[in-house]
Amino acid sequence: MHSYRGTTTLVTGASRGLGRAYAHELARRGSHLVLVARSRPALEHLAAEVRAEHGVDARVVPADLSDPSGPAAVADELKEQRVRVDLLLNNAGMGSVGPFFSRPFEQNLRSVEVNVTGLMRMTRLIGADMVERGSGGIINVGSTAAFQPMPYQAGYAATKAFVLFFTEALAEELRDTGVRVMGAHPGATETGFFDHTTAVTDPRVTDRPEVVAAKTLDDFARGKAASYPGRRLHRVSSWAPRFLPRTAVTRTVAAMNRKLGHHEVQDTGAPAR
Repeated sequence: MHSYRGTTTLVTGASRGLGRAYAHELARRGSHLVLVARSRPALEHLAAEVRAEHGVDARVVPADLSDPSGPAAVADELKEQRVRVDLLLNNAGMGSVGPFFSRPFEQNLRSVEVNVTGLMRMTRLIGADMVERGSGGIINVGSTAAFQPMPYQAGYAATKAFVLFFTEALAEELRDTGVRVMGAHPGATETGFFDHTTAVTDPRVTDRPEVVAAKTLDDFARGKAASYPGRRLHRVSSWAPRFLPRTAVTRTVAAMNRKLGHHEVQDTGAPAR
């Protein structure tokens, strides 16, 4: 059983949603934190919370991981402060919902920059030190969206499919090196993913971020290679695409997303992040 107490964990996308939940749960288990996201005020507020509630150290490193210079800036800051990261939790992510050709292209492009390129850069920059010293861990937060094409969330699901295969390959490369790699694949979670749009999630199958965070960390502590930290239904839903014809799976997902209104989604306020 892996213990988090006294370790240092870097959490990306820490300012809101699932990232905040991971930060609080890690702090509750005694891990010191490096909090990374774009908003300094939000990070400072979170850092003050976890220090007061759990007595751990919490450092704030604002960075935009969609910018190629963002991950490097994080790594440089940690090197300057002589901070050793024991666990990298690549949680930052975003996506676009709606028909690909009628939604702003920049949303899809930025999801690739954050979910794929940013994650790879952080893994390389922070993970290299772990490999050199022969100890550490990496958790890449994917999604059950990774297991099938998703019409009306085409770009998002594709980025999470990358996370799935990249993580599994990396885990095998690093087997027996002292560095463990785990993919976490939550299902629908109450993170505000569809904020500022007309899209909705089904509350009957949506998990709370606190539950997802706790189950993810439990699974990593137990040495699992993959975590499905949502309700069992979400894990079962990832099995069907492995056995059914891909066309049938894609059409079924399209019908489900149309039922949720994703085929005619509109923005309701500030642009989705």
